[in-house]
Amino acid sequence: MKKEILSLALLTILAGTAHAQRNVSLGLKAGGTLSNFVGKQSFERENAFGFQAGGFINLGFSRLFAFQPEVIYSRKGAKSPTSPTIHTRLDYVDVPLVFHINVDGLFFEAGPQVGFLVAAKDKVDTQLLDTKARYNTVDAGYIFGLGYQRKAGLGVGLRYNGGITNIEKSVLVGTTKIQNNIRNSAFQLYLTYSFQGN
Repeated sequence: MKKEILSLALLTILAGTAHAQRNVSLGLKAGGTLSNFVGKQSFERENAFGFQAGGFINLGFSRLFAFQPEVIYSRKGAKSPTSPTIHTRLDYVDVPLVFHINVDGLFFEAGPQVGFLVAAKDKVDTQLLDTKARYNTVDAGYIFGLGYQRKAGLGVGLRYNGGITNIEKSVLVGTTKIQNNIRNSAFQLYLTYSFQGN
C-alpha cells in the first residue's frame, strides 16, 4: 500500500510542476482489457475481459518526443477451460513510464511498467475465493502500442502489456523451491481525454 501512495504522490508532484511548463497536458483514460497468462506452467487458458482506468501526464520534449507517466487501475487474469470454469481476476495499480514518438497526433509508444497487486480472486461459478496470498505483490513488465492523442481533447490507443516477472510466489516443497513460470499478458484498448497545460 505504501508503494501505491508513493506513486500517487509522485504523480501529484509532477502534476503541480506541469502547469509551469509548456507542451504539457494532463489526462484521463479508460478502456477494456483482453488478458491471459503466458509461460511454461500457464497451460491452456482462455482470454478474460477486464477494464482499466486512471490518469496521466504527457510531457513534450519536442514536437516529436514525449514522456508519459501514468497511474492506472487495471484488471487482468484468465479463465480455465475446465468445468466448472475458474475465472482468475488480478487487480493491479499499474505505473507505466511510457515514451512517445508523435507525428501530428499519431503516436507510437514503448516503455517499462511496474504493477502493484491490490486484489486477487478466483471466481468458481458464483463463488469468489480470495487468492491474493498466492501471488507476488509486484509485477514488472513492458508496454508498446500506438494511438492518436492531442494535447487537448479526445484520443484513442491500443497497447500490449507483457509481464517479465512471474505472478505466482515460489513454493517450498521439502527442500526444493518450486517457481511456476506464469506471467501476465494483456491487450488494452482505451480512450483518453487530455487537458492542455499552461
